[in-house]
Amino acid sequence: MAKLILLRHGQSVYNQKNIFTGWSDVDLSKQGKKEAKEAGELLRKSGILPEVCFTSWLKRAIHTSQIVLKELNWEQIDVIKSWKLNERHYGAWQGKDKNKIKKEVGEKMFLKIRRGYAAPPPPLEDGDKRLPQNEKKYQNLDIDILPKSESLKDTKKRVVNYFYEKIAPYLSKNKTVLVSAHGNSLRALVMELEGISKKDVAKLEIPTGELIVYEFDKTLKVESKNILKIKK
Repeated sequence: MAKLILLRHGQSVYNQKNIFTGWSDVDLSKQGKKEAKEAGELLRKSGILPEVCFTSWLKRAIHTSQIVLKELNWEQIDVIKSWKLNERHYGAWQGKDKNKIKKEVGEKMFLKIRRGYAAPPPPLEDGDKRLPQNEKKYQNLDIDILPKSESLKDTKKRVVNYFYEKIAPYLSKNKTVLVSAHGNSLRALVMELEGISKKDVAKLEIPTGELIVYEFDKTLKVESKNILKIKK
């Protein structure tokens, strides 16, 4: 039976400081490394060994997958990276304190953008050094597909397309797949897999280091869901 393991990366240094991260390529905090190690321990104790791993182009997700696979003593499997699994792009909010942004825009607008489905944060302006095209790793991509800001709806489009194009073929062969990604890229995928509404997705929260294990039938319909939680 096909299994899909979704893992949100461990706590990052921006998570620790309550800063909007988005595509900012910050690393794991000390706590985040501990969470990743504990996630690996949970998979080992559960007897779950992935046959392939997918992750984003952001090092907090990449390093989480590396720590997990090392803990499993299972580092030989293929690890496939794609920017399409990156976190939601938080535009002009990236690198800014969440509480300060809330005070500036008001709680209603803050929640509409942060937790809602279709509202993006203010976009980065042309010339902003935070634009993806200013980073070497994105310079071979078409500038027109690189975001200046994203809503969850925008994030869902790229993540779900990538899921059906690259990840689902492994599941159709009854493989066990690990995806190490981000809060919003995983919220978008869970929304698709579970048929969660645009309204109800606002209530969906995936903590750092949390493991969600899905099992699928032959038609790739979800048959079961199990959440493996690390101790905080």
